[in-house]
Amino acid sequence: MHNKRLIEIFLQLAKINALSSNELPVAEYVMSFLSKLGFKPSRDNSQSITKSNTGNVICKIGDGGDFLLLSHMDTARPTLEVVPKILEDKIVSDGNTVLGVDNRAGIAVLLYSLEYAIENNLKLKNFTLSFTTCEETTLAGSTNLTISDDIKYAIIFDSSHRPGTFINSACGAKSFNIIINGKPSHSGIAPEKGINAITIAASAISKLTWGRLDSDTTANIGLINGGSAVNVIPEKVILDGEIRSFNMDKVEGISKQIKSAFEEEANKLGGDVTYLDLWDFKPFTVNQTEEVFTKVTEAISKVGLQPKAVISLGGSDANSLNARGIPSLNLGIGAQNPHGNDEFIYLDDLQKSFEIAIEIIKE
Repeated sequence: MHNKRLIEIFLQLAKINALSSNELPVAEYVMSFLSKLGFKPSRDNSQSITKSNTGNVICKIGDGGDFLLLSHMDTARPTLEVVPKILEDKIVSDGNTVLGVDNRAGIAVLLYSLEYAIENNLKLKNFTLSFTTCEETTLAGSTNLTISDDIKYAIIFDSSHRPGTFINSACGAKSFNIIINGKPSHSGIAPEKGINAITIAASAISKLTWGRLDSDTTANIGLINGGSAVNVIPEKVILDGEIRSFNMDKVEGISKQIKSAFEEEANKLGGDVTYLDLWDFKPFTVNQTEEVFTKVTEAISKVGLQPKAVISLGGSDANSLNARGIPSLNLGIGAQNPHGNDEFIYLDDLQKSFEIAIEIIKE
């Protein structure tokens, strides 16, 4: 049995266009919704750091309790012209835009769970709701989310897996930026006087291994920009890439190898290199002994599903919260084909996610 009100809330949210750093329309919807239920939502001041046009939305249920339920407000691509359709057993777009299941489904589930609980006189636990900004780009919302010292763990409704499956371990990602400086010269008249920055880059790249380095580690250069004209020895090349792994030490080691390789090749040819690296998000693993693991598996089991913990090579708000010392799990909500025009969600998955949420929040 599919709840029409839950579907209605999701469809309303899906039609709100709010990309990363422009989440204000969703924040206003969420705050209005919660206020009508009698709660007192607020927004933190994280926008001064995240550069979003709104802070994260925070709402204490009771005294705020010791756990956090969370969903992000941004979508990766525009939903301005989305035309949602219910097609037999699922909700789809008309194929011309993303549907926005990631993560308007998570928001809809959490909002409707509260509405349902109140309308049916369910006794609620004390907990805190948070709706974050910038998840699709930098995780800056959750990184700078105002969190009470009383919060012991967090449960995030965001994973593309189907309900019952949840992420308890995810890789970290470190991005790097390389600037190679050579020396310009006319490539026809005096090529000997130049130092070719592209040649330095090509030589260094060829001496390193890229792609999948082992079962849980990848390295990639995704952007290269350099040169000014076909008859000029290229003076500068800028490269950007990333390293992903579940092991922080492994990432640091690979980053050092990349830096050394580029510096070595630059020295050979008389150029120089500036190398910068930065953690986008750090890896995490939440063990079965953690309270949040028990709470999640119990809730999933109560709705008739088999709990399944999995690993992920993608980042989410769970990465930043775990990095802040808050054990956090990312629950599957069934956002199939996220970020694509063929994105969809099964009606059963929307319903099951709601049922899991109810089990988590009710006494």
